[in-house]
Amino acid sequence: MRKVKVLNTMDTLNLKNVYKNLSVSQLIEKAITRKEAKLTERGAIDAFTGQFTGRSPKDKYIVVDSYTKDKVKWGNVNQQMSQQTFDSLYQRALAYMSERELFTFEGAAGADPKHRLSIRVINEFAWHNLFVKQLFIDEEPLDSEKQEPDFTVMCLPGLKADPTEDNLNSETFIAISFERRMVLIGGTAYAGEMKKSVFSVLNYLLPLEGIFPMHCSANMGERSDDVALFFGLSGTGKTTLSADPERKLIGDDEHGWSDNGVFNFEGGCYAKCIGLSQEKEPQIWKAIQYGSVLENVAMDEETRTLNFDDNTHTENTRAAYSIEKIPGAVTPSMAGHPKVIIFLTADAFGVLPPISKLTKEQAMYHFLSGYTSKLAGTERGVTKPEATFSACFGEPFLPLDPSVYAELLGEKIDDHDVRVYLVNTGWSGGPYGVGERVKLAYTRAMVRAAINGDLENVNYQQESIFGLFIPEAIAGVPTDLLTPSHTWENPKAYDKKARELAERFHANFDRFSNVSQDIQQAGPKI
Repeated sequence: MRKVKVLNTMDTLNLKNVYKNLSVSQLIEKAITRKEAKLTERGAIDAFTGQFTGRSPKDKYIVVDSYTKDKVKWGNVNQQMSQQTFDSLYQRALAYMSERELFTFEGAAGADPKHRLSIRVINEFAWHNLFVKQLFIDEEPLDSEKQEPDFTVMCLPGLKADPTEDNLNSETFIAISFERRMVLIGGTAYAGEMKKSVFSVLNYLLPLEGIFPMHCSANMGERSDDVALFFGLSGTGKTTLSADPERKLIGDDEHGWSDNGVFNFEGGCYAKCIGLSQEKEPQIWKAIQYGSVLENVAMDEETRTLNFDDNTHTENTRAAYSIEKIPGAVTPSMAGHPKVIIFLTADAFGVLPPISKLTKEQAMYHFLSGYTSKLAGTERGVTKPEATFSACFGEPFLPLDPSVYAELLGEKIDDHDVRVYLVNTGWSGGPYGVGERVKLAYTRAMVRAAINGDLENVNYQQESIFGLFIPEAIAGVPTDLLTPSHTWENPKAYDKKARELAERFHANFDRFSNVSQDIQQAGPKI
């Protein structure tokens, strides 16, 4: 990226108030003594994020400057902020920080040294600093007197904007400046904003280098070329399905795909843990231990026992932990080219098959559509599943036009002869409130069959409305479950709901008029 000389933030602060690159134990002590979090019986700390228990997409901005003006896909996803407003917030941030203890982390995003982004994160809260220490790559600290990071993230929950004066939607702001190489976050304590801001930065920078950034998890078998990718929005199963005891985890959420293969952007995992159990998700269960950070998980104040089934605070309870907590995880988190891609969707309509095989054109169509359901708690105001379309299964984090990422996907599918499947981890037998979510054990069996190549040797039937190719049988999965219409009591009700969803697909895809006719015609038929 083009280097721009900026003021070294660390030089502007009273260094007596700054704790630099503290250890895990030191940060735990600070978080507890400052009453930011509590120690649980497992040794993990549990923090509560207050008003904000999910991301605030309406408060995310990118600064308009010579670097971004003609490249960013401006609109509701990528809202504009003036350089003047950003600089004003920055000066207020400096004044705010000068009066407080601060914690800094120096590390990186990107396991591949050739495509690594060095970062410095400055936090008001010790538990936030432990969070980024778990989530990003904890490499050797920068020599701050001689070297500046590629990007600086400043997260100050207590600093609020003036919506009228700053011309913003609220007191909360997540602002990215590519000219200043900086992210400013204020007015929210939800730690995921730091993680996703860095992801957004990489989603802007890497395609300019011909690298495909992906909102996906990844794992591999015994060979480095036995790689599977899992695309999907929050809550669709990326972390759960990639944490497979029979395979090695590369990463649970964000990756790049270069000419050399796949590499993780992060050094940790951020698992949604509502309803977490040792039986269903043993690897995640065991990873919640000393050094891990929990968000908004209910806990008995006397025994410090965690209750993962309690959604009193939010459905979006979270656990952040180092990838090293997962047995057999790949380190460094790099592997060869994927052989299988899984698109995960939580279909609230209950009409998509639990698994179907896609042609290349169908893969491009469903990647651009990014259909799923926003699950409760992942964003402010979402209290029950809501059907939505999010381009490339990650539109909130895409600064560029979705077609840029789709073209990269198409090239990778062709270059490496990749098999692509659509997996519904949502509802079957009826829509949300009527049907039931597909059992995790069945989903695991279907995904393993796809990855192992077992689905290459079965017969398929093409579904009439969505045109999806459904396998006739999969070991360990009830045959009737594979065909959605067979799980509904009323076939006419199924047809009606399926056509309703198909119409939504068509209405959404109208915005992609610049793609080929083959891709446009790969969608559902009404």
